Amino acid sequence: MLRPSMLLALGALAATAVACAPASDSTTSAGKADASSPATSCAKDQLTLKTPGKLTIGTDKPAYEPWFKDDDPSNGKGFESAVAYAIAKELGFQNGEVAWSTVKFDSAFAPGAKQFDFDLNQVSVTPDRAKVVDFSDGYYAVKQAVVALDGSKAAAATDLAALKNSKIGVQVGTTSLQAVKDVIQPSAEPNVYNEQIDVVNALKNKQVDAVVVDLPTAFYVTAAQVENSKLVGQFGAASGTPEVFGAVFEKGSPLVRCVNEAIGRLTDSGELVKIEKEWLGSAAGAPELK
Repeated sequence: MLRPSMLLALGALAATAVACAPASDSTTSAGKADASSPATSCAKDQLTLKTPGKLTIGTDKPAYEPWFKDDDPSNGKGFESAVAYAIAKELGFQNGEVAWSTVKFDSAFAPGAKQFDFDLNQVSVTPDRAKVVDFSDGYYAVKQAVVALDGSKAAAATDLAALKNSKIGVQVGTTSLQAVKDVIQPSAEPNVYNEQIDVVNALKNKQVDAVVVDLPTAFYVTAAQVENSKLVGQFGAASGTPEVFGAVFEKGSPLVRCVNEAIGRLTDSGELVKIEKEWLGSAAGAPELK
């Protein structure tokens, strides 16, 4: 999961792909509120919010670049911060009417009541997650990427088969972990870590041969976190269905439809692509691993 100035100095970097989501009893295939549920107004004063008059958005801490900048979600800098404020504006909120709530990554999509109206934290839409939370339409499509120390055997891999005998590090509870198991299928169980920084440190300390993270994170790891590291390549999901990040909502939240409409307007106007180009750039330089 990923992050800065050095990344931007490289010209900003990023990803492509699209993914879809899952269904539960009261959701559509993307984990969104059922179209048959009663329509609610998306006028600002009619929105159901955790705090009246305030839009509360959750994300983890630290908030890494390029998703956020300077560990400060409220500054509007970084891809997800910029997307958050763009959605807020579409819903009628000024920047000062947006409040941020610290929410650990795996808590965002755990069952139960939420302290946020929605959460933006590089959460991929999956069928299992959509059973207990609702998701917006995707605001970013992403692939997984492999990073290794330059000069290592893993760094020389040109296809997935060459990584099968590598010791791979990955973060628990992420789609990266699932991708390692489903797509790379290493001969040894991957080393699984609680935090993304632990994954990075494992590579630094040569406890693993390679790590798997999402593509923007991989660019940041190689640019700013691990000296003499190399982005080996990128790959998609086992099913061929691309992965997408969605905003997370408490199950049954009436706000889902309104946020989807906001994302739709941002997509149609080209604003979402503009934000992506500014903060994530292009995925050039990340070869496809098949």
